Amino acid sequence: DKATEVTAGSLSRRDADSIIRNHMYASMGVALIPVPLIDFAGLAGIQINMLRKIAKKYGVPFSKGKVKNTLFSLFGGLFPTIHAVPLAGSLTKVVPGSGQTVGVIAMPILAAATTYAIGRLVAHHFAWGGTFSTLDPEKMEADYPEMFEQGKKVAAGLS
Repeated sequence: DKATEVTAGSLSRRDADSIIRNHMYASMGVALIPVPLIDFAGLAGIQINMLRKIAKKYGVPFSKGKVKNTLFSLFGGLFPTIHAVPLAGSLTKVVPGSGQTVGVIAMPILAAATTYAIGRLVAHHFAWGGTFSTLDPEKMEADYPEMFEQGKKVAAGLS
C-alpha cells in the first residue's frame, strides 16, 4: 500500500502529509497579513521551509543556495501556473473595503492549496528517488492543476 510504504529517509506518506498540513496552516495564517505582497513573500518562505523539511526526511540534499536557484528556475517558469492566483488574491487587498475583505476570505484557501500542491508534487518526486536537480518543470506544470484543486478541498476542511 503506497500510503504506508516507507521510503528513503524513513518517510511515509503520513509523515509527508503531516509536514504539508502544518505548512498549509502556516500559509493560511500568513495569508491573513493585510499588507499586499508581504503576505505573498511570507508564503514563499513557508513553502521553501516545507520543501527543506520534506527533503531532509527523504535524505535529499538541501543546499540553500543551490536549492534556491533550482526552485527559482523551476517555479519561476511555472510562476503563472503556480502563483498567479495567490498573487492576485494578495493584490486585491489594495482595494479599500471590499478588496481587503475578498483578500482575507480568499487568500487563506488559495495559499494553503498552493502549498499543498507544491508539497505533494515534490514529495511524490522524492518518493520516486528524485532530487531538486531532477525536478521536471513540464511534469510539475501538467500535474499542478489537479493537485491545486485537491489542495482547495483539503484547505476547506482545515478552515
